[in-house]
Amino acid sequence: MSQPTAYPEWFFDRDDPTPDGDFYDVPRLVTHIDAGAIAAVGGLYTELGVDAPQQRVLDLMSSWVSHLRRPPGELVVVGMNAAELDANPLATDRVVRDLNVDPRLPFPDASFDAALCCVSVDYLVRPIEVLAETARVLRPGGTVVITFSNRCFPTKAIHGWLATDDPAHTAIVADYLRRAGGFDEPQTSRRTPDPAYYRGDPLYAVVARRS
Repeated sequence: MSQPTAYPEWFFDRDDPTPDGDFYDVPRLVTHIDAGAIAAVGGLYTELGVDAPQQRVLDLMSSWVSHLRRPPGELVVVGMNAAELDANPLATDRVVRDLNVDPRLPFPDASFDAALCCVSVDYLVRPIEVLAETARVLRPGGTVVITFSNRCFPTKAIHGWLATDDPAHTAIVADYLRRAGGFDEPQTSRRTPDPAYYRGDPLYAVVARRS
């Protein structure tokens, strides 16, 4: 599957085109959003039931923490750095994979109840393909939860993300899901309080169900 022609040619370019494996070679055992945004992620996961004991969950572009308030039945983490994945205390299986090089997911069809992607969708240069694969590995009715803030590694984020604001980001991610196919209409929301009186990192979510 090729990227959609509706996006400009420059949209998926990045300031740093060098291999991501080099950039992520050194473990970063830090969090990339503040405590309020982390709490909002965990609260959303609990609200959606993806951290229930019977759930088999896939965490895409994962790291040493998955922000789940309680461990699901199984948690398979896919990420760039083996040391970070090994440090994830909730993970039951770990896969090192660069989805920008190969967006295929090494799992059978309909093998997960939920798929998560937290503060990482802005780094994908082939997001439609990755989300089409996500639809393939989700069971019917399964949930995909994509969350993001306004923080990133700017040299690795795609130009289309850097050139747009937060409301546009939610629209972009929802469009990715529609173009990937296999999902019901995505639902978008801001999970942190109104910025008029909230000064922490904002947290946005796009959620869809496998159709």
